[in-house]
Amino acid sequence: MIRKLLLAAMLALAPLPALAVNPDEVLDDPVLEERARNLSVNLRCMVCQNQSIDDSNAELARDLRVLVRERLQNGDTDEEVIDYVVSRYGEFVLLKPRFSVRTLLLWTAPAVLLLGGALVLVLIARGRLQARTPAPLTAEEQARLDELVGKR
Repeated sequence: MIRKLLLAAMLALAPLPALAVNPDEVLDDPVLEERARNLSVNLRCMVCQNQSIDDSNAELARDLRVLVRERLQNGDTDEEVIDYVVSRYGEFVLLKPRFSVRTLLLWTAPAVLLLGGALVLVLIARGRLQARTPAPLTAEEQARLDELVGKR
């Protein structure tokens, strides 16, 4: 019984993600509001950085939510709204970045560097192994060696 009460208290007090959209921001048109919510879930709060503007209580996030709704009311498409926000704040504002040459380089660079480093290590190891292989003795060196060994 006590465990159930403790569990219920913990669940009640657990931090739940609070949607930060204020009632005065909500659009009257449910279709536009749904589009605004879908867009704001994919836009990063530049203050919080790991929250969407839909989840953030920051003033900048509120301004961005209002901006998105204004653009939608002015007849912009979803892509136009995203392009406008990206033009003002850069690609970082997108929680899921667009695929481009930059993102391709960003995601493949670690693997390329790791493979390059492994290749360098293999080449260095091969060079050391080959350098350790002694050259055959010349006739003079062999004669001297036989002479020294024979004196023992």
